[in-house]
Amino acid sequence: MKTLFLVRHAKSDWTNPALKDVERFLNERGYSDANKMSSQFKHKPDLIITSPAIRAISTALIFARNLNYNANTICIRQELYESTVKDYLSVMNAIDNTFDTIMVFAHNPTITDFAQQLTQALPMEFPTCAIAGIRFDVTDWKKAKTGDLFLFDYPKKS
Repeated sequence: MKTLFLVRHAKSDWTNPALKDVERFLNERGYSDANKMSSQFKHKPDLIITSPAIRAISTALIFARNLNYNANTICIRQELYESTVKDYLSVMNAIDNTFDTIMVFAHNPTITDFAQQLTQALPMEFPTCAIAGIRFDVTDWKKAKTGDLFLFDYPKKS
């Protein structure tokens, strides 16, 4: 059994128009939402993978701290930024099979499209800091094509 948690980065700050998109950081609500969602999260990942965007890395670091996960082992993957569902699938399929529970921090609209493709059951588009939990009845990440959505949570729902 393989388990994938997809997490959209928390709310980002738009006050400095001079920043490149990849450099935008979390705003106050983003920090608060990431702490709230990670504090109530009940699953410990074997591996955390994140987009290289500052807002995604920051969200991943907050989750890592609250889940007692070693932040030095967070994997940053360029393929999760300004990318396609096919890129997300390639990242997932390349995961070493010694890891059973994975968290991926990334961006809309691709994270929503990816979750929908994997489950055909997503109730809505990912709000910021939303978490989707998907289980696959496989032992090899390369065979993870269709899974069961068992969790969909976001800050305003919790």
